[in-house]
Amino acid sequence: MSTAGRTRRARWFTTAGADPHADHQVFLFPHAGGTAPAYQAWAATLPSTMDVRTLQLPGRQERLDEEPFSDVEPLLDALLEVFEAELDGRPYLLFGHSFGALLAYRLSVATAWNGLPAPALLGVSAWAPALQPAAELARVATMSDDELLDRVGQLGLMPEGTTLDPATLASIMPALRADFLAAGSLREDGEPAPCPVAAYCGTADPIVAPGDMAAWADHCADFLGTTQFPGGHFYLFEHTAALQHSLDRRLRRLSARV
Repeated sequence: MSTAGRTRRARWFTTAGADPHADHQVFLFPHAGGTAPAYQAWAATLPSTMDVRTLQLPGRQERLDEEPFSDVEPLLDALLEVFEAELDGRPYLLFGHSFGALLAYRLSVATAWNGLPAPALLGVSAWAPALQPAAELARVATMSDDELLDRVGQLGLMPEGTTLDPATLASIMPALRADFLAAGSLREDGEPAPCPVAAYCGTADPIVAPGDMAAWADHCADFLGTTQFPGGHFYLFEHTAALQHSLDRRLRRLSARV
């Protein structure tokens, strides 16, 4: 299927009801294999000043009949096209978790390259540039279903030892593998984000050590530092209110600068 065909078929950003009167647009980018509904509860508690839209990539749920992207460059090309149509002139925040942070970061870079308004803030969670070698990500993508589920279990996304029926496996594995391959296909060029960056992570994350997030200082002109929370790779679902309060506070302070 062509990129244009993918872009027209389904809506990439879902919303429970856009608020045109909110101060900011907020775009959420889920983790590898993640879906928009997985972040709906998280999005529901963001301040009313934020008009929230959550990314739903091809190859999952209502987009299950679409082939998932396994290469990050064509994915970003398609994403930029639909993202531009979402912007309405209000300041906006990009927030991504894990693989979603990679996409949010590279999308912010693409906005600068293409003359679009830059985000007011880029929030990055549990991912930093040059964190994992492409070969390691490719190896994960080629694991057996059982091995990949064990890997996901180790990250805390689902209880270790969870078994899934064949139909469920068939529906989630292609997108999960494709996301790992897409992450591994990123060619690191050191391009800075065109906006302030706030980093977040869990203190017990088995993939991302808190010190790893300091790499963002070399990938933007205005690094706002790293906020750590107790927990593992998916700490954000345990500390929703505190993380969202931090994002809101940072947006307010940045708005006051103008």
